[in-house]
Amino acid sequence: MPWNPEIYNKFKNIRYQPFYDLIDLIDPVDKMKAIDFGCGTGEQTFILSEKFPSATFLGIDSSAEMLEKSKELKNDRLNFKQATTEDVIASGEKWDLIFSNAALQWSDNHSELFSALISLLNKNGQFAIQMPVQNENILNQLLHQLIQEEPFKTYLKDWRRDSPVLSMDEYAQILFDGGLENIQIMTKVYPIIANDAQQLLDFISGSALIPYIEKLTEEQQQLFITTYKKRIEEAFPKFPAIYAFKRILIFGKKNL
Repeated sequence: MPWNPEIYNKFKNIRYQPFYDLIDLIDPVDKMKAIDFGCGTGEQTFILSEKFPSATFLGIDSSAEMLEKSKELKNDRLNFKQATTEDVIASGEKWDLIFSNAALQWSDNHSELFSALISLLNKNGQFAIQMPVQNENILNQLLHQLIQEEPFKTYLKDWRRDSPVLSMDEYAQILFDGGLENIQIMTKVYPIIANDAQQLLDFISGSALIPYIEKLTEEQQQLFITTYKKRIEEAFPKFPAIYAFKRILIFGKKNL
């Protein structure tokens, strides 16, 4: 089941607010060489390039479906490339700004990953990352409970994807060890006011649900989605309901 830009962007306004909060942490620097990890459709990378008009940006994403939407946004200062985070790290190329909005939660082993990314920063380079705090979000908790129950435990062959997102303390230590200063790390709630369970199901269907759905047959998918929706209805017995969606924002500047 490939990433679907239409489903993902259905909640564009909700997904964009943490992005704007993250870019507010970035200091404008003349002629920045910047990279956006997990750029998706490229719309946010384009906004970044408009926010910092003297900078050059490269947006990377592993999804061809997502990047298809980015073609019309290319210009002299903005380019896109299909690649993984690991590909970029292996290249050793240096950057003045490393940026990622709601993408690095899909990469494992954050202790090594974040250290490797920080090593790609030039002197005075900036590091700005935002991710959902999945283990604390109710929809993710319901999902992980469901996959441990039958028949889904058997359908998925005991497979599950645990969130690699670390604690604020752990990220602070990684940034400090990497020589970053002006460290700012915060967890913030971005409320979603849902009119029904379907709206919450649609929200997670564009992201965390994908790896599980793609491992199931069509018949199994229908049972899984129906059961999951029922769990959401039980967790939110009254609508409209507030879903306190938590995200972590991470920023630092390399002065070494």
